[in-house]
Formats: sequence, C-alpha cells, structure tokens
Amino acid sequence: MRPRTAASGATSRRTRIFIGIVLVYCAGIALLLYRVVGDIDPRYRESAEESLVEVSQLMASLVEQDVIAGAINTGRLEPLFRSAYAREFSAQIYGLHKTRVELRMYVTDRNGHVVFDSTGRDTGADYSRWTDVRRALNGEYGARTTRDIASDPRTSVMYAAAPVRWGDEIVGVVSVGKPVQSFGQFVQDARSRTLWVGAGSALALLLLALIMSVWLVRPFGLISDYWRWLRRQRDLTFGRMARRAADTLRGGLREMRDALTGRSYVAEYVQTFTHEIKSPLSAIRGAAELLQEAGMSEAERTHFLANIANETQRIQDIVDRMMQLTALETQRALDRSENVALAELLHEVAAAAQGAAAKRQIRLHVNIDSQAWVEGDPFLLRQAVSNLLDNAIDFSPAGAEVALALHAGPREARLTVRDHGPGIPDYARDQIFEKFYSLARPHSHKRSTGLGLAFVKEIATLHRGRIELANAPRGGTIATLTLPLRSPG
Repeated sequence: MRPRTAASGATSRRTRIFIGIVLVYCAGIALLLYRVVGDIDPRYRESAEESLVEVSQLMASLVEQDVIAGAINTGRLEPLFRSAYAREFSAQIYGLHKTRVELRMYVTDRNGHVVFDSTGRDTGADYSRWTDVRRALNGEYGARTTRDIASDPRTSVMYAAAPVRWGDEIVGVVSVGKPVQSFGQFVQDARSRTLWVGAGSALALLLLALIMSVWLVRPFGLISDYWRWLRRQRDLTFGRMARRAADTLRGGLREMRDALTGRSYVAEYVQTFTHEIKSPLSAIRGAAELLQEAGMSEAERTHFLANIANETQRIQDIVDRMMQLTALETQRALDRSENVALAELLHEVAAAAQGAAAKRQIRLHVNIDSQAWVEGDPFLLRQAVSNLLDNAIDFSPAGAEVALALHAGPREARLTVRDHGPGIPDYARDQIFEKFYSLARPHSHKRSTGLGLAFVKEIATLHRGRIELANAPRGGTIATLTLPLRSPG
C-alpha cells in the first residue's frame, strides 16, 4: 500500500473542508432562495389587494349615489360593466400584454344576497357567509381569495369588500375581485429573475469558497500551534496568552497573504536564487577547467583550488541562509518564548565578535543605560544582533569603532549598532531588506549572501518588533532593533 504523505493529507483535508463549505453554502443559498421566492407571491398579492381596496371604496361610493330609502339600485352598473368588458385596447405592461378588463364586482343587500354580479352568474345567491361580505356588513374590512374551480389553484380570485351606507346604516356590500392569474406572469418573471441572480451569486461565491478553503486549513493549524504552546507553559498570565494569540493570528494572516501571491512569490524567489548562484558556479567551472590544463604551476593550482573552496562555501552559505529564512517565514509564532535580558545578550554578542573585529583592528564598545527584558527566543535574538554587528564590522574601515547600545523606554527597548563606514547609498535605501540584495564590502569589494537583513527583519516581526537602518548624522550607519518590553519576573 502506498504510504500517505503529509502533502496528500493536507490535500485531503482541503478537499473535505471545501466540500463542507460547498454543502453549507448550497444549503444556505437554497434556504434563502426558498424564502425569497416563496415571499414573492404574497408581496404581489398584497400590492394587488391594496389596489382592490381603493377600487371597492370607489365603487361603494358610486353605488351609494343610487340608494333610495335604504334600497340599492344597481340599474346603471350592468351597462357600465358590459361596456367595460367590450372595450378593445392594447397595453404593454413590461412583459405583460393586456387586452381586456378582468376586474369583477358584485353587490349584495343588507342580508348578503347578491343583487348584482358583473359576470352574471351568481345574481340572487346567498353570500352572507363569505368572509368579505360578512365582515363588511359588520363594518369591518373584509377580503377573501376563492377558486372558481376548486381543484385548480390557477382560477383563484382575490376579493376586497366595502360597505354600502345609507346615512349611518349599512344597507349592502360592494366586493371587487381580480383573478390571481392576471398578475401571475409578474410573479413568475420575478421568480425566474431571482433564481438566476441566486444561481449567479452562488457560482461566484463558490469560486471564492474554493480559494478560501485553501486558507481555512491554516486556522486549524493555528489552533493546534496555540494549544501546544499552552501545554508547554508552566506560568501563564492573561497578558502572555493574549500576546501569543495575537502573534499566532498575525502569522496566519501572513500565510494568507503569501497564499495569494504564492506562485509569483516562489517564481521570484527561485529566479533570484538562480541568479545569485550563477556567479559562484561560473567561477567554480572556470577554475575546474583551468586545473585540467597541463603545465600549471603548484602556486597557480593552489590559487584556483582556493577559489573553488571559497565559491563552494559561498553557495553553501546562501543555501544555509535560505533554509533558515524559509523556516522563519513559515513560522506563525515563536516556538519557544522566555524572558530575555537584553544587556546580557549584547555583551555575549560583542564577546563572540571580538575575534572578527580584532583582525581589522576594530574596537567594539557596549553602552547600556538601563537593563531591559523582552519576551522572546534568545537564540533568534542573538542571531539578529549578531547579523547587525557582523554587517557593522564588515562596512567599518580598519581601526574604527563599532558601538552597541541599549536604551529602554516606557514600552520599548531599542538596540542600536552604529558603525563609521560609508553609509547607505540613496539608491539602496528601498532595497536594503530585500532578499539577495547586498552591497560590496569596502575592504574586500565582495558581497554577502544578501539574506542577513531579511533574516533580521523576520526575527523582528516574530517578536512584534521592527528593524530600521539609517545613515548616522556624522557618517556611518545606525541599525535600530526595537522590541516591546516585558517586566522582569
């Protein structure tokens, strides 16, 4: 059986998450569309009913004009509706072409018996039990919806009634009706449009879900990392837990950002790396070809062998730094964290660099105005300061001084490394922290791997700090590593 790799496990997890997102989203969209589409018909009915109420009141006022001694006279209603039904017209109402009047009306007396029916079908019928008539005779608002054919919902007709008054007495009811089918085309069109919009939105958001599903693998890792960190701690405070959570979340956001630019980021990384190792590889190949020639003196042979060893070491340095930097960039938060005394750290770094500084007669001076503690990884912080100090030594002229200083403010500590070299050229200020970007050393005219300052920047970010490089007022460069303070104890 083929073993399950970490990559296939991550892919499987992303697939499951994506399927879960799709199912949840589809269920949500389906429920939303069901509610919206189901609500379209009632909204159109409400609009139609509002119009029927006004028409019924208007017709009731008309009928009241012909009430004599409490008796309703419907003599002029029949020719009115016969003429209306016979009218020929053409009205294009958006997608509906209307050619005939479909409005209905009937009138009842005070007992609920029909004295006029515009359709001519139910004159003389007892409508006293219909809701619209019964409520209107009681002086209330009455309405109903009834099917002409009980088994066919498409024959439904909406009615709204108004009382016919003679003085203070209700002597009858006027009820105006409209077939639901007359505005059913609007309902159908609105439903179709809603479904198309919903389907289009669903497809667009599913594409977004596909992208987000890749990212959502991250939060599970964030929670797992945070939980592992909690289990390793012996002394926990709310402040430390909140800071750790913020660091972990910040790391996850960086991963999301990198996921967006992942392909171009990797392509740029590989292209730059290839460019950087091309020069040492060419030097190694050239030296190797020359070594194959006959008649070369021992001194020349030793020189070219030394070149091969130096260029090989340079490639090794680039690879090692790249691996360290990549490990930092994929780290969401610090794996280990403890109280770090910055004064002691500066003294340790200065002592370790004494040998390299002495070779070029460079004096190291450490100035600490007050003790300061930060929460972090002492190994990474030591590497960051060492990188800054190595740069200062490399760019300082022989016999100069490099100053390391620690200044503690109310909330932050500033570690500075000052040299008296040529400073940062104007053209390099915006690129100084870019990977593989390096300036030639004044004494050797050689360049470094160009990864040191990028490495320091990543360490500063992991410690919620920042790194800045600037030209000093009286020449040279001053590097400032700023870190948030942590109280001792």
